[in-house]
Amino acid sequence: MRVFDVPEARPDTAASSITRKRAIFHNAVVFAMDAGLISENLIPRISWSLPEPVDEEIDPASVPNPELARSLLRAVGNQGKRGRRLVAFFGCIYYAAARPAELLELRPSQCHLPRRGFGCIRLQKTRPRSGRGWTDSGETHDQRGLKKRSRKAVRTVPIPPQLVALLRWHIEAYGTAPDGRIFRTLRNGLLHESSYGEVWARAREAVLTPQEYESDLAKRPYDLRHACVSTWLSAGVAPQTAAKRAGHSVTVLLRVYTRFIKDTDDAENAKIAARLAGPVT
Repeated sequence: MRVFDVPEARPDTAASSITRKRAIFHNAVVFAMDAGLISENLIPRISWSLPEPVDEEIDPASVPNPELARSLLRAVGNQGKRGRRLVAFFGCIYYAAARPAELLELRPSQCHLPRRGFGCIRLQKTRPRSGRGWTDSGETHDQRGLKKRSRKAVRTVPIPPQLVALLRWHIEAYGTAPDGRIFRTLRNGLLHESSYGEVWARAREAVLTPQEYESDLAKRPYDLRHACVSTWLSAGVAPQTAAKRAGHSVTVLLRVYTRFIKDTDDAENAKIAARLAGPVT
């Protein structure tokens, strides 16, 4: 029997995720026993306890406001050929709350890009990076349906004119990969986190003050997704609509973005006051 070193869970991993992955691993071991690959399940002998629950709320201090987000997108485009090819990619994360892995399979046929007004994109596949040893195809990126959805599920996200313009420009300037993908490397490969993460780090360095750069403000490209959802909520978009567009359940949305929903108290109070206006009899 070959012994594998199992890496420790990240300290910010949700307890529910750890429990789910442990159950999956247990089932894999049971399957291996049934197949005669191993003779004994040693998991029950491992001393283990569920870690303390991690606060899943997004810290507003890490989320860029609209002005900063636009400055960061401009800084990405100022990084030469490599950066210009990533502006629309980061734009999709910011303006459409798309997960980076969902954009690796985006094609023009999934985009409605009118010359004026809002358009939309239809997200239906994701390409998370798993490593060659963990995919059936032998490629570094697996091919799956949307997160926690069936393989046939499609998420339609209305996109503002700013993103429509970015996508129209990107497709006109760079075309698509031979298989139709919009976003790709210079050699038509799939984008890697290390590659676009490096561009993002340079954009932060160019825009932020030294103190901000050392903080968690817009630390990861994924923070653009949080910025998008928080902007929707702050603008008064109904939580159920924001959840549908972001690919969340309403329960998760309310749990993760509760601080941004609380920030709308003044606006909501004004609506209630207007509705209740009139003499008390």
